[in-house]
Amino acid sequence: MSPDACDFDADRPAADDSSSDDAASGHAPARSTAEGGVWEVAWAFLHLGLTSFGGPVAHLGYFRADLVERRRWVSDREYADLVTLCQFLPGPASSQVGFALGVRRAGLLGGLAAFVGFTLPSAALMIAFAFGAQWFTGPLGAGLLSGLKIVAVAIVAQAVMGMARSLLVDRRTVGVAVAATGCALLLAGSLGQIVALAMGAVTGMLWCRDAVRTTSTVGGLRLSRRLGAGCLVIFALLFVLGPVVAITTGSAAVSLFDVFYRSGALVFGGGHVVLPLLQAGVVDPGWVDGQQFLAGYGAAQAVPGPLFTFAGYLGAISSFGPGGVAGGVIALSGVFLPGMLLVLGVIPFWDRLRTRAWAAGLMRGASAAVVGILAAALYSPVFITGVTGPTSFVLALVCFALLMTWKTPAWAVVILGAVGGILLQAIG
Repeated sequence: MSPDACDFDADRPAADDSSSDDAASGHAPARSTAEGGVWEVAWAFLHLGLTSFGGPVAHLGYFRADLVERRRWVSDREYADLVTLCQFLPGPASSQVGFALGVRRAGLLGGLAAFVGFTLPSAALMIAFAFGAQWFTGPLGAGLLSGLKIVAVAIVAQAVMGMARSLLVDRRTVGVAVAATGCALLLAGSLGQIVALAMGAVTGMLWCRDAVRTTSTVGGLRLSRRLGAGCLVIFALLFVLGPVVAITTGSAAVSLFDVFYRSGALVFGGGHVVLPLLQAGVVDPGWVDGQQFLAGYGAAQAVPGPLFTFAGYLGAISSFGPGGVAGGVIALSGVFLPGMLLVLGVIPFWDRLRTRAWAAGLMRGASAAVVGILAAALYSPVFITGVTGPTSFVLALVCFALLMTWKTPAWAVVILGAVGGILLQAIG
């Protein structure tokens, strides 16, 4: 690839080193960034936001089928590089990949269009669900909420098992995960998760320096180091000064934004991992009732798009802050912003950094700690709140088997769980 390829500081077309491969295979080369536009990106990602069910891994499959194979915006190698980068960063990996592809296609406005298009459908549905939450106070509603909480048990258990299989590859990473589970259970609130992540990162730097490293470049993406440094500074300032500004101003809106920003900044490993962080941020201080929290999490499994839009539901239903649509927008802005800042901030420095053994080990240790944190969340609050007796336990097992053994789509399991909860409530 030429040094000037895909330089977003220029207005000229971006070169694509896949063009020769495309020509050899008989396919038309991927169109240049200059031939794409913001509206093209927005419509493409709106379609993906309406149809991408199944969580972040499934989202990445949808992206590849539509944007790599059908639209040919990037090559397979470029796409794989982007996925690798975003899996190394805190935040919602699928949303970060989509944002980066939007930037690759139509500049920074293209990145914004990709984010809005992919996020808007599920965000609107989750905020609407918050407005209807008060309807679930009668017997029918109680059964529905119970069913959604049971589904949450199965969904989180599936996430723990899947992540453990891919991330706990030896005795060291298993040990890190077990220790992280203990930290998260023994230390109250978000402190447990922060300590667990820090422990995992340091342990990984010391013990996992043999982690697989990569020397390929982030295909198709070149951003100026000045932009990258600026985004990293903004990320750090918001993380460090957010609580200070919230306390100094006494603003409920700023405090709400800070809670969700810090949650988004500390999430390694995908959407399910945000559950314990958000639980500590909004349930522990009493902003959101624990029953409503788990019901919303269950409902989030049935909508397309990123799981992080669960934050919109929490912001809308929160008793702290403006609530409603305004609260939902504040929460969504907070939880997504750190991941996008990190994408723009890390790309200019990533190629050099990821060849270092300590960096690869750090990420390996932090990823193992994430499994432990999620396992702790599976026990408390998910299992002890969702499973209240033998019948709910059996329903949770059925939902889990449907997900793991028969590969039933998550949205179908959510519907089954909701109906099952209503039936269990009806028969007493």
